[in-house]
Amino acid sequence: LKPAFRAGGTTTAGNSSQVSDGAAAVLLARRSVAEAKGLPILARFRSYAVVGVDPTHMGIGPAFAIPAALEKAGLKTNDIDIYEINEAFASQATMSVDHLKIPMDKVNPKGGAIALGHPLGCTGARQIATLLPELKRTGKKLGVTSMCIGTGMGAASVIESEQ
Repeated sequence: LKPAFRAGGTTTAGNSSQVSDGAAAVLLARRSVAEAKGLPILARFRSYAVVGVDPTHMGIGPAFAIPAALEKAGLKTNDIDIYEINEAFASQATMSVDHLKIPMDKVNPKGGAIALGHPLGCTGARQIATLLPELKRTGKKLGVTSMCIGTGMGAASVIESEQ
């Protein structure tokens, strides 16, 4: 496949997400309010982090947001059961996985943005909607979601399943 951005480049239509539409909603509430309303509690939002890196290196923010979120939760990379690393290009996700030495069997077990699509503005909700059922199905507890935000930013959250 021909390079998408520059001659001799490695980013192609084959290792990039497609244009897609999507919508999702996630309800985040205090436990006391959820219990009072009789709402099911699926998970606990343990921590999050947003970081910035040099914007000329767009797409690598998650490699630095993930450890920041883990530190806030008092966790290490190996404590996490599933990582949802959502990126438009495979090279971005690969950089984060390699930089953090995350075992590939813990990364996007149901597919990431290339397999599922990358609807802008829906990433976090889509990741939660993918992560929570997989944690439940596998009987695992801890998950991380992450995304680049463009122009050098990255965000990550630590989620603990209560299902």
